[in-house]
Amino acid sequence: MLKTLLYCVVCFLPVLSCVRPADKNPDASPQIRVILDTDANNELDDQHAMAYMLFNGDIFDVQGVTVNRTRGGGDIMQHVAEAQRVVKMCGLESTVKVLAGADGAFTDIKGKIGEPEFDGSQAVNFIIERALTSGDKKLVLLPVGKLTNIALALLKEPDIASKVKIVWLGSNYPDPGEYNQENDEPALNFILDTGVDFEIALVRYGKPSGTDAVRATMDDITANMPGKGPQVSPSVPGRHGGEFRCFGDYSVDLFQHAEMHGDPPSRALFDMAAVAIVKNPSWARPVRIPAPVLKEGKWVERPDNKHQITLWENFDKQAIMADFFDRMENYRLAGEGKKFNK
Repeated sequence: MLKTLLYCVVCFLPVLSCVRPADKNPDASPQIRVILDTDANNELDDQHAMAYMLFNGDIFDVQGVTVNRTRGGGDIMQHVAEAQRVVKMCGLESTVKVLAGADGAFTDIKGKIGEPEFDGSQAVNFIIERALTSGDKKLVLLPVGKLTNIALALLKEPDIASKVKIVWLGSNYPDPGEYNQENDEPALNFILDTGVDFEIALVRYGKPSGTDAVRATMDDITANMPGKGPQVSPSVPGRHGGEFRCFGDYSVDLFQHAEMHGDPPSRALFDMAAVAIVKNPSWARPVRIPAPVLKEGKWVERPDNKHQITLWENFDKQAIMADFFDRMENYRLAGEGKKFNK
């Protein structure tokens, strides 16, 4: 009897060794659920951040794109129109939602969030709805403009603070100033005092430690971008005129209409770098500090503050730009197979 049992076990072992759990890959990691919040019509880095995110569909589960207005780029609908252009050029018009957010500032809007409709309500309510259905993993909010939409969502529904992680592109910390920060400082201060998981991809104008160092020259763009991305039909009108069948050609046009800075002349892709470190945190260095506060535009340290935030600095420009250009050619579209009802 014992010999028979041993024989059965020995014969069955090879079968067991061939059995794998159905549809499971121990090395696979779940996609990162993300909402990009953008002032899309301000410069040219927003558009490149959007395309990079949308072409990393194997990494990001893109919930949607929310839009806000900063002082450059016209009113809120001009920012919405630019975000919609990029989504169309990426072939994802029926897959990725674009939602209008705040035209004004946090202080002016916060007293009206109890009303059925308020400035930014479409984007704010969408952020709340997606956060409350985030499951076990936090929803990543990726604001690359002012923080108004995010602050209003946290104010209207404080429970989402435990369900989201914010990775904001902004600030010259510890120095004062920076465009996104200046466009709504009260929104930033509100967020710093909520206790939410908050990270900053630092800008630091003119310094090698910030996203300002992640730059592309006109030669970089003309060598790598023409014809890249899916070809769409019908063609999409661009911000500066012209018609475009792919994002790569639009990228060239955006750079041709932009003012260059530095030696060699180049433009920083601030916002794209923020998307990159969400994809791969090894492409920058994190530093944890007690959450400071802004007073009259200057940072004030709060060393006894138990709430800590993460600062990202020293970005690996070569790795980030190499991956960006690779994804323009070897793209994986976000949400392929998923559609939403318009």
